[in-house]
Amino acid sequence: MSSFLDFGVAKKMHDSQNRNRICDLFAIKYPVIQGGMIWHSGWRLASAVSNNGGLGLIGAGSMYPDILRENLRKCKAATDKPFGVNVPMLYPNLEEIINIILEEGVKIVFTSAGNPKTYTETLQKEGLKVAHVVSSTKFAVKCEDAGVDAIVAEGFEAGGHNGRDETTTLVLVPNVKKHITKPLIAAGGIALGSQMKAAMILGADGVQIGSRFAATVEASAHENWKDLIKNLNEGDTHLTLKELAPVRMVKNKFFRDLEKLYEEGRNIEALKETLGRARAKRGMFEGDLEEGELEIGQVSALIDEILPVEKVFENLLKEFEEAGYRGF
Repeated sequence: MSSFLDFGVAKKMHDSQNRNRICDLFAIKYPVIQGGMIWHSGWRLASAVSNNGGLGLIGAGSMYPDILRENLRKCKAATDKPFGVNVPMLYPNLEEIINIILEEGVKIVFTSAGNPKTYTETLQKEGLKVAHVVSSTKFAVKCEDAGVDAIVAEGFEAGGHNGRDETTTLVLVPNVKKHITKPLIAAGGIALGSQMKAAMILGADGVQIGSRFAATVEASAHENWKDLIKNLNEGDTHLTLKELAPVRMVKNKFFRDLEKLYEEGRNIEALKETLGRARAKRGMFEGDLEEGELEIGQVSALIDEILPVEKVFENLLKEFEEAGYRGF
């Protein structure tokens, strides 16, 4: 079995009979990946996650090239542990971003929102490990064919950009597991240690966690937004924008404005114009909770505290160990 059964004892994680493929692949203590979320995942969050035994990811999607370089350098100064960069492949300056990553000596890249073949071989030739995020088994198989080192299967519970098919993590992970041989990371709807254990029972080797790390002291998002996250309930988020790029966001005024455009004929040009006003930055980074785009997962309904990263890991370990089989 690829996953470990006793998460709380680090020694057992690397026992010869109980090795974890994600821990081995990325040289980390715990198979916990912090999602590279736009406007949240700067060097403070990434280094804190790495220093606590997981894999921190810097979110390149909301950074100009010079800002990315600055974050990479500060992260290297803040941790001697492995960390990586999440690179959405739909950005126009993609080649420049890749060159900065190579120049700064980053060893791990998570790609998303694009063809995994585009840069996987290039990065691997330079000694980098590459994981790619998918929302379907079909694309997971394409990732395996492209030669990625690991695959992230993300269910539609997840916040931010998402899959059109609305396949849940509970269904997606075991189906992907049946069709690939590469290490598998589950994402979407995971904030508790018990959810992590469930994902690994379904076949995942590790988990990627976004929303729980968005609501941390070290996240670079605005405090107004963090305070809102801890007060969200079930049903407060919705998957929308299927005509462009599906995204899960909070149902605020901005969301309702988008829905009104739908009702008026699903005018794609009008949607693009509305989205083109830096709404994600306005909401999550600048704290405008009405006119800004607020991306978060369904699991936000389980988050009621802003915690330091160290405490998040402490809770994950404790919850994982306590989530044992209790019989029928």
